[in-house]
Amino acid sequence: MTTGFIICGALGREVIDLIQKYGWDAQVIGIPAVDHVFPQRIAPDVEKRITELQEQYERLIVVFGDCGSRGALDEMLSRYPDIERIAGPHCYEMYGGELFEQLITEEPGTYILTDFMVRTFQGLILKSMGLHKYPQLKGEYFKNYKRVVYLAQSENPTLTQKAHEVAKYLELPLEIRYTGFGLLEERLIAMMQQN
Repeated sequence: MTTGFIICGALGREVIDLIQKYGWDAQVIGIPAVDHVFPQRIAPDVEKRITELQEQYERLIVVFGDCGSRGALDEMLSRYPDIERIAGPHCYEMYGGELFEQLITEEPGTYILTDFMVRTFQGLILKSMGLHKYPQLKGEYFKNYKRVVYLAQSENPTLTQKAHEVAKYLELPLEIRYTGFGLLEERLIAMMQQN
């Protein structure tokens, strides 16, 4: 039974890795990760994919947290009772689980990174925020952060080095916590076993 995963672009590599690891009969259909910068686009972009793909797959699973849509994603999905969504508010919780909650509770001014964010920090974060054109805004945008925590999905020396560069750019101390795929993996396994 072929499953279509309508995924947040920020989870693309990880979901593809899980498909390969478990040999699932599934394909990935991405939604641009830049939607996180404009969360009002999330629900309409996911719905567009649903209407395009509903007849092509026996099953569609939305692999997307609410990610700032303020409930619009789940509201839209309520019109499609056969479409499932992975549980979770955002990828930080999917990767970190209770660790994410603990980190934010002990220091609300924690800037969280994932493998995806480390890989795309220059393009997705800095450019989308206009910091490549207006670098003087960095202090204003990041003034309330006290530390950077990298929730690493992989033990990749290149990404670790880039995480250090991000922390240096932000002028904040860096902590690295290896999470692997965390609850993202657990929840997708459970969903795929329901068939």
